[in-house]
Amino acid sequence: MRAPAKSTGREVGCWSVERPNIVVVLSDEHTGSAAGWAGHPRVLTPNLDRLAGTGTAYEHAYTNSPMCVPSRLSLLTGQYVHQIGAWDNGVVPGPEFRSWGHHLREAGYRSVIAGRTHFNGPDRTLGFDARLTDDLEFWIDHSGRPPRRTQEWRRQSNSHVSEHGTGDHVHTQHDVATTDAALEFLRDPGSEPYLLYVGYMHPHFPLVAPPEFRALYDPATVELPPTWQEELTAQHPVIQTLRRGFRNDEPITEDEAREATACYWALISHLDHQVGRLLAEIPDDTVVLYTSDHGELAGHHGIWQKQCFYEPAVHIPLLLRHPGGRPGRVADAVSLVDVLPTLRDLAGLPVDPALPGHTLLDPRDRPVLSEYHAQGMVDGGFMLRSGPWKYCYYGAGVQPQVFNLDDDPYELNDLSGDEELVRDLDARLRSILDPDVTDQEAKADQRRRAS
Repeated sequence: MRAPAKSTGREVGCWSVERPNIVVVLSDEHTGSAAGWAGHPRVLTPNLDRLAGTGTAYEHAYTNSPMCVPSRLSLLTGQYVHQIGAWDNGVVPGPEFRSWGHHLREAGYRSVIAGRTHFNGPDRTLGFDARLTDDLEFWIDHSGRPPRRTQEWRRQSNSHVSEHGTGDHVHTQHDVATTDAALEFLRDPGSEPYLLYVGYMHPHFPLVAPPEFRALYDPATVELPPTWQEELTAQHPVIQTLRRGFRNDEPITEDEAREATACYWALISHLDHQVGRLLAEIPDDTVVLYTSDHGELAGHHGIWQKQCFYEPAVHIPLLLRHPGGRPGRVADAVSLVDVLPTLRDLAGLPVDPALPGHTLLDPRDRPVLSEYHAQGMVDGGFMLRSGPWKYCYYGAGVQPQVFNLDDDPYELNDLSGDEELVRDLDARLRSILDPDVTDQEAKADQRRRAS
């Protein structure tokens, strides 16, 4: 990393301390356990490991929705999915959405985007002051068309692992170009304090990895999760429906699972390499936050997607390095709605009572909420993480799922038969929202949008 930035000469002294420059790096589909700093024995992430060693690693960080657009809009607005109506990937954010850019402008920050945002609609900045690159424009420029589903996706039965191997995929090209643009900005950012948001595609499927990173992993030595062959018919009915909705219900061979896993790890290592390029240019007095929009099951429970509440889909990496902060680890449960209160805190802004999250600079172990209202589920799904407990609610009359994550990290022993425990956890969920009313609101909004 570079030496601290020079003082701006303002009367307050060095604003890099009072209003530090901030870089937020957001990857796509990086599950929280797949990193060296998180204890994974195989995944190579030397740059993220160094960031974790010089900052704070939040060991129990969660997405507020295991789907791209809902999660990202929740992250950027600091609001839960149900508060902003970001039900699915088709949502177009309107003028009522207040992002990091809107908030930090109050503190005199210039906000800049490089790379993937997954915004829909004509507003490509959503409150930020400038955009260095655009993921949608990049797709069109490099493939001649907007991204769309292929015939492979529309097969009778399919899997996110059907396309894997080595190659120079457009996602890789996008991530390299994003780093290049971010580095150009960092070398001459101007005199104002800035918030730079850097968004990467990797390790999102398709699992097509650059050859030099794929070569880091031998599929023959990949240790598959103990649930990789979990039978569809033995799973919760909601999970069965979800898998069929995403054409993810056809078993794959052990060789395919090993190869797909090696490619997923390779994409994470390529992502880590891009982060390393950034860190080499970021001054030591600049805040750096790394996280992901959601995770990826990567074969756990026989599933290759997210869109549900098993740990690999909702548990995400979260690292924060800031001036004056001490390296360490936080075991409290946190989530992406805590990021905006943290940015406001770093920028010297007062607490915004309209935001449900809490600053990560003073973490508190509070219940975590995640929601899913999109393809593959008949009714909305809601997850509460509270202490060791995970409670998944799928609607009135539908058996929930309950797991003690301390005792059962692979989520093999569903405790939903304990009626007293279910009542207690359901009451905790309803202290945050009414899931049945929220489900009806989501369906009504989606019907209006489709009409």
